Amino acid sequence: MKKLLLSYLLLISVIGFSQEKKIDSVEVVSKWKIVGQFSFLFNQSTFTEWKAGGENTIAANIGVNYDLNYNGGRWNWDNRIISVYGLSDVKNSGVRKTSDRFEYNSLLGLKYNKNWFMSFFLNFKTQYAQGFNYKTSPRTLISDFFSPAYLSFGPGVLWKKSDNITLNIAPATARYTFVNDRFSGKYGVDPGENVKFALGFSLSAYLNFNLSENISLQNIIALYSNYLLNAQNIDIDYQAKFSIDVNRYMTVDVLLHTLVDDNASSRVQFKEIFGLGLKYIFHKR
Repeated sequence: MKKLLLSYLLLISVIGFSQEKKIDSVEVVSKWKIVGQFSFLFNQSTFTEWKAGGENTIAANIGVNYDLNYNGGRWNWDNRIISVYGLSDVKNSGVRKTSDRFEYNSLLGLKYNKNWFMSFFLNFKTQYAQGFNYKTSPRTLISDFFSPAYLSFGPGVLWKKSDNITLNIAPATARYTFVNDRFSGKYGVDPGENVKFALGFSLSAYLNFNLSENISLQNIIALYSNYLLNAQNIDIDYQAKFSIDVNRYMTVDVLLHTLVDDNASSRVQFKEIFGLGLKYIFHKR
């Protein structure tokens, strides 16, 4: 896995012109801490008599992320929403989807030691719109709204040092995969069925820290092994976000996303997003 991640870092490339606008807000209400972020990324490339070649391109990406954390003495409840959608319009190729993700994470803990909690977690993730394989002619539909959709939940043990450092282990995690009739028989769902049940081991971790005064790194990782089928094939969902504060109002973000899921693809999936833009932070207590 280390070799895969190192190889992935080498794939980061510089993308032409990009413009991003962010609004971060922090609000504390009673024992709640709420952190919200809205981002908009716009890319445009235009070529006129450009001998080296190239196609006119317009792309836009919208993201909305929220962290809602409750700390009430022995009780701790962390909620995280990740939502992103993006489109690109390439001349002679038409409009294509570049990003599409909705994910909700909820983690409830009851403290029994300094940094240890008895926990219960819930995770739900899906997408908003249809997805296509453009390598085939004609293009092939490979996904749709709520197809696939994943719901995971189960009891476990949580180690939490702070809101920025957590590790949850759930050895009896129920996982449901949902698809519509068109995708029955795919994504691990049996032919003729719309739902697949799995029981397995889940490990999730969140780590957010500063590499230097103006550089931060956010890591989100989720591992899952299905006891009922091919337990040795571990699903991996890893996200890393580098944020570089150029100055008070300008930031550079690089998002790396790696997926390993043999029910969806026999290959390791990679995605990289680069954004340069403006940032405004609002604090209210």
